[in-house]
Amino acid sequence: MMEVDGETPPAGSVQWGPVLAIAAVVAAGHALIATRYGWHRDEFYYVASGRHPAWGYPDQPPLTPVIARLAAALPGGVAPLRAVAIGLQAATVVLGGVTAHELGGSRRAQSLAAGAVAGCGVFVGASLFLGTTPVDQFLWAVIVLCTLRAVRTGALRWWVAAGVASGVGLENKHTVAVLLVAMAVGLVLRRRHALRGAGPWIAAVIAAALWAPNLFWDAQHHWVTIEMAGVIADDQGGVGGALAQLPVLLFLLPAPPLVFLWIRGARFGARQRFGSDHSWLVVAAGVVVVVIVAGGGKPYYPAPLLLPLFALGAVATERREAERGSQMRWTTGLVVAAVVVSPVVSLPVLGPRFSTWLRPAAREPMETYGWPRLAAQVDAVIARNPGVVAVYAGNYGEAGALDRFGRRAGRTVPVVAGQNAYGEWGPPAGTPTEVIAVGQFDRSFLETSWSHVERVGRVEFPDGIENDESENAAIFRCSGPKGTWAELWSNLSYLS
Repeated sequence: MMEVDGETPPAGSVQWGPVLAIAAVVAAGHALIATRYGWHRDEFYYVASGRHPAWGYPDQPPLTPVIARLAAALPGGVAPLRAVAIGLQAATVVLGGVTAHELGGSRRAQSLAAGAVAGCGVFVGASLFLGTTPVDQFLWAVIVLCTLRAVRTGALRWWVAAGVASGVGLENKHTVAVLLVAMAVGLVLRRRHALRGAGPWIAAVIAAALWAPNLFWDAQHHWVTIEMAGVIADDQGGVGGALAQLPVLLFLLPAPPLVFLWIRGARFGARQRFGSDHSWLVVAAGVVVVVIVAGGGKPYYPAPLLLPLFALGAVATERREAERGSQMRWTTGLVVAAVVVSPVVSLPVLGPRFSTWLRPAAREPMETYGWPRLAAQVDAVIARNPGVVAVYAGNYGEAGALDRFGRRAGRTVPVVAGQNAYGEWGPPAGTPTEVIAVGQFDRSFLETSWSHVERVGRVEFPDGIENDESENAAIFRCSGPKGTWAELWSNLSYLS
């Protein structure tokens, strides 16, 4: 194996047996409950977006919508989407072990790193449903691994692989651009010689070429994704809000038993000899956090970099064990504890009542319950109002649920919504003479488009379920429109 500037190649080989076993156990455990909970609001949206093919949408590039549409075309309802999400989680667990090998770890370090990824709350939680996040986590892991190998070996094929993975990643989430910039900064500061060949520049050209269709779409739509990023930042409270949530990234998302491992990895990487090894990766992780906080991003955006930090921590633990003993046993115990506890917190293992109780710490499981009940309530209102020409949903989750479950999926009254991509798809033709609106609306919002707005019910879910709809959503009958759909659409469409 080629060496660059005296860097030591990884010892031995990837220990596929234990690494694959850990991934298989995780996948099998999740598969047991994958269809015990319903569609997530975002899954509705990704499938709907995939059925409106485009090179972009206001809140995401096209990759995940394409995957979701293909999965939804298979028999089994939500099961194929969950299979993709679980497969991505298992593959990311494997990449944790392979990354530990690339960083110099042998069997125990690789197993420890794979186990840490398997028990990390943010990776487990992402596998709850098929969305941009599990795809993003997998692709960040691939990008980092390919770049590590490219830097170590200087081989062009690994730079090409890093460029392809980066371009594909940029067609899933734009936060990959932050990772690429951060890695460039880390390499300039710590491994500048790695950038002297043609490889990094070829990788950059490949990534840019793959990203270009989405950028062109965005430019045609007045850079709506930048506007969307500003909406998200405002919702987070800007830089101050992102800073306030930084402890969530550092201490809660990894799963508390694993906090020590990423800290150990960061210290181990930072202390390696200047100009060699992997200190550039620690610099890159710091840059990612700073940039995302400065942009008011959500705390889970930088979380994929926990994987290489876990891998560094696993290698450090293995080396400490060789020098001092007793390190591996208690570290393994904490990793096992995380593997056991994280699914209980992040997945609806114990049902809706328990998930409701845990909602302050893990909101997403509760967004998978109650959608058929919501559709049935709206259907009952429509049955009492035969003049209804459409249903106006307050968000894409409600719109997706009404499309999928309304009148047993045989809905004849069209469903429209104004949130994000739904707003881009435009209004129906004609005039909204009588409309049922369902969502978290203030009456005053609806009264900007209709003269008569009557609240006719509230959304109620059984079994003590609490989520955004059960807490705030209501059903309204709206009549006396103040214009056609097209004339009112600027009032009814929005980004959030």
